[in-house]
Amino acid sequence: MARRIDVTGADGVRLAAWEFAEPPKGGAEGERPPGVLLLHGLMGRAAHWASTSRWLAARYRAVGLDQRGHGRSEKPAEGPYTRDAYVADAEAAIEQLGLAPVTLVGHAMGALTAWQVAAKRPDLVRALVICDMRASALGAASQREWEEWFASWPVPFATLSDVRKWFGEDDPRVERPNPARGDFFAEVMAERADGWRPVFSRRQMLRSRATWVFDAHWEELAQVRCPALVLRGIDGVLGRAEAQEMVRVLPRGQYAEVADAGHLVHYDQPEGWRTAVQPFLERFAEGSRSDGDSTNSPPGERAMTDRAGHGGSEGR
Repeated sequence: MARRIDVTGADGVRLAAWEFAEPPKGGAEGERPPGVLLLHGLMGRAAHWASTSRWLAARYRAVGLDQRGHGRSEKPAEGPYTRDAYVADAEAAIEQLGLAPVTLVGHAMGALTAWQVAAKRPDLVRALVICDMRASALGAASQREWEEWFASWPVPFATLSDVRKWFGEDDPRVERPNPARGDFFAEVMAERADGWRPVFSRRQMLRSRATWVFDAHWEELAQVRCPALVLRGIDGVLGRAEAQEMVRVLPRGQYAEVADAGHLVHYDQPEGWRTAVQPFLERFAEGSRSDGDSTNSPPGERAMTDRAGHGGSEGR
């Protein structure tokens, strides 16, 4: 199943939220399952979380949000595509969907949105998963590289097979064949009269990216008070040293990594992703006893994991 729920974001922007599985029935009368809001990265869409949503649905109400400019949500020509707008949209979704206190799970840009929401509205957020997003400023060179990369796309693509081949094999950014990357981009294409084109505007994506790549985000990270898991793919964009520094800065940070995963951790290594994330959610995302116990954990609590993404404890 895929059920769409309309949400009104900041400035009246229409947003599409999605449930990809039936949530569990509540326990006692009036008791709701814990809420999880899944936030995709730049160019992504809620459907990229479908497999994650399905295993989450055994215990949580899991909802994916197409953020403004993405998926089936509205794409206003002039935006705004600011950090404030994305954060306000996520706040609106949490409140209108009745998910609070919610666990936010974010990938890349969605992870930045998630920790900015957690810093701004601690009353709304129970726990946080930050997947492969850096806290450091990426700078002007990074933005120029993205401009050049977007310009290199051979659009329109004649077929979806061509989409998969270019993004999975022929793209100069691909070091070795990556079928999952091809599939990821095939999901953000739509057929037009002249072929297959992205469902988003590359110009809008650059405008969105420009609102965060020139700044560091350590200060907001330090303001997150809920338990937070920083997770990276071994071959992702977030290096181990920076990830562990993010864990140090977070008052209640934990660390995990997934072997054989690149930037699209949850998409190209779904089993490793689940192995790394599920224990954290079971401890912190469900309220009741486990959440109550977690409030007694000392600030600076850390959990280090092995290359499989799940291991014992040790003192972006």
